[in-house]
Amino acid sequence: MAAAGTILLTQASVYLHTTLRGKLRIWARELDQAGLKGNEQLLDLGCGRGAVLIEAARRLPAGRAVGADLWSRDQSGNNPDATLANAAAAGVADRVEVHTADLTALPFADGSFDIVTSAMAIHNIPSAEGRYRAVDEAIRVLRPGGQLLIADPWWMARKYAAHIGQGTLRGLGPGYWYGGPWLAVTLLRAVKKR
Repeated sequence: MAAAGTILLTQASVYLHTTLRGKLRIWARELDQAGLKGNEQLLDLGCGRGAVLIEAARRLPAGRAVGADLWSRDQSGNNPDATLANAAAAGVADRVEVHTADLTALPFADGSFDIVTSAMAIHNIPSAEGRYRAVDEAIRVLRPGGQLLIADPWWMARKYAAHIGQGTLRGLGPGYWYGGPWLAVTLLRAVKKR
């Protein structure tokens, strides 16, 4: 009984660390490594309350960070007003906008963005066909030479890379585990061909 309790407590601690600090630190690092100049147009798919969106906007003083989400009510307070309030509290509201959008049919023109990000969102689409369509949409809205950064469970990220036939995969480490290594998150990074 004590061993089971210790395991559950450890898993809960790892989950809380990932949710409250780990994923934020990792996205800050990944955005720093993306080589942003500060004037890019960025799209964050499944932006939720705006953690990645706001972190990106901080690096885009002359750019724009656009969030797209269906605003599912399965998460506490997940709505456009909460996201915009978080952007205002972070001092980046002037360069953030949000859209209600289905990730499988994005309302943006081809080649609209320099970078597309997604953090633990695409795997929530119920069908494999829908998930691949979302990845295809992300590629469609990227400009040639633009970067795609998708963080999702490792087995999903591998499928996305196989689907598009390119990209590098890298585990994001214990800071992005949801309970343990069996729920590790992997980053797919791909560059749209010119």
